[in-house]
Amino acid sequence: MTEHYDKLETRSADAREADLMARLPALVAAAMQAPGWRQHLQGVDPAAVNSREALAKLPVLRKSALPAMQKALPPFAGFVPVAVSSFGRLFTSPGPIFEPEGTGKDSWRAARALFAAGFRPGDIVLNTFSYHMTPGGFILDSAARALGCPVIPAGPGQTDMQLEMIAHLKPVAYTGTPDFLKILLDAAQAANSDVSCIRRAVVSGAAFPPSLQAEVKSRGVDAYQTYATADMGVIAYESSAREGMIANEDVLVEIVRPGTGDPVAEGDVGEIVVTSFNEHHPWIRLATGDLSAVMKGASPCGRTNLRIKGWMGRADQTAKIKGMFVRPEQIAELSKQHPALRKLRLVVTRENEQDAMTLRAESANGGADLSEKVAATLQAVTKLKGKVELVAVGSLPNDGKVISDERG
Repeated sequence: MTEHYDKLETRSADAREADLMARLPALVAAAMQAPGWRQHLQGVDPAAVNSREALAKLPVLRKSALPAMQKALPPFAGFVPVAVSSFGRLFTSPGPIFEPEGTGKDSWRAARALFAAGFRPGDIVLNTFSYHMTPGGFILDSAARALGCPVIPAGPGQTDMQLEMIAHLKPVAYTGTPDFLKILLDAAQAANSDVSCIRRAVVSGAAFPPSLQAEVKSRGVDAYQTYATADMGVIAYESSAREGMIANEDVLVEIVRPGTGDPVAEGDVGEIVVTSFNEHHPWIRLATGDLSAVMKGASPCGRTNLRIKGWMGRADQTAKIKGMFVRPEQIAELSKQHPALRKLRLVVTRENEQDAMTLRAESANGGADLSEKVAATLQAVTKLKGKVELVAVGSLPNDGKVISDERG
């Protein structure tokens, strides 16, 4: 059996990097044909964006900002450089955020994720992602059909009818949330219905903790996780190696310090930022709001692309303290003004029935009065007083938290 979807997955890391960097200028140039991107990237010379270092200097576009931007300039906030009529479908997802679907084969780049999970031509796939208004169902539907797999467009719910379809059509693969997979398996057990034909699954859209993974495995289903978003499609996916999630081809993944666009050191937890090489619907440094970290080396499965640890929480850690919102980007400003500081964490607690905040800052050296200077900057930036504790480099947890709200 062929182990890889195509040769792109196994090319050298250097070859892939050279290819992506060579394509960056054209992507930026194509994006800047759209008014939203022209404004967002004002003053940028596309030809100069030909390295990761140059890319990292571009501003991030926060996904959380898209609802307001699209409302102000419908339908897509000016970030699509082609006519809306050139797309095949138009969707909405919570926010609301509106997304178009291209007319090409597997336009969400999800087929290789299914292939990595063992899906093969001819496998009948039960797709339980929703087809109603949101793109989830179509992302996996188009991917399965691109592989040559017939699809049962089931959507979520109606378990009795789904069990009847499974008994009659014998799908060997499942796509959907891990929660609904368990619901189906439990319903089958309660109804004494045989669903043992389902042997493989690709799950996304909800947490898949080790306990649920073990239960699904014990019931005969080999399930793999996929990290995808409604606007970007599949960003990373799990393989048989079960060691992290492998970045998709034709996307460029960065991990940045939450609240900034600054890349973190390899292995540090930060926010996932993605650039997508789709000139019809380009994304350049889209900040997803999700946390992860890069894993060292290549996957034992032979795929050579960058690996991330999977979903590790949310990067939006805004806290309301004494009636004032404090955001991760404000804490990041402290590092810019005090280069001696390394990793930072603002801890929010309650003292004497009042909100209190303490900034814990890693610093190797910075002078005896550094904590006082940092405290002054903290107050200037947040308009709130807080304590500053200087701690040893490497002593703060590597979990991506910039603001830790411990008020209970």
